[in-house]
Parts: sequence; structure tokens; C-alpha cells
Amino acid sequence: MELILVCLIGILYASGMYMILRRSMVKLLLGILLLGNGTNILIFLLGNLTAGKPPVIPPGLKVFNDIYADPIPQALILTAIVISFGLTAFAIVLLKRVYVLVDSDDLDDLNTPEEEDI
Repeated sequence: MELILVCLIGILYASGMYMILRRSMVKLLLGILLLGNGTNILIFLLGNLTAGKPPVIPPGLKVFNDIYADPIPQALILTAIVISFGLTAFAIVLLKRVYVLVDSDDLDDLNTPEEEDI
């Protein structure tokens, strides 16, 4: 199971970096999303894949006796998903506005002056 997730993380990171290095703003956003998903899976994998009980101490005990699932990686991933959703929504609106103003999604068209302006 871990080997499959490691291969998936590598594929997501490689495809995310490839998409970030393209000239299109839409591909840039998709690359950032792929990198974020790869990082979420990496955090999930580093949190140890244990099928255990929830981390609740029964009454009368002071320490855990059984194997329990660590909730910290899950909380980090949930927080990252919510933040990336907000970032994605903002970026989509921003990309739409840039496309309306520039009439292109090419990153080179943002700062280069037209030949008539020179």
C-alpha cells in the first residue's frame, strides 16, 4: 500500500512541476493543485497507516493500551484541503479577470508591450 502511495506522490509532484513550468495560467493553477494534492498524500503517508481505534482514553485509564490512529495528520490534511479550496476559488476568479483584460492566458502577454505602444 505504501509503495503505491509513494508512486502516486511521485507522479503528482512530477506532473505538477511540469504543469507549473508551462506558459498558460490555467496550467499553472492546475500544477499548483497537483502539488497540493501530492503534499496531502505525503502528509497522510508520513502519519503511518494504522488501522486502529480512535484516540479516546477510556474512563479510569491514564494511557492508551491499544493501537490508535493518529489524528494530527488527518487534521492537517483537512485544513490544507479547506485552504486550497479557498485559494483555488480566488485564483479562478483572478484568472477569469486577467483573461478578460488581456484576452489571453499566456504569461508572456502580461508584461510585454504591444508593438504599437513602443
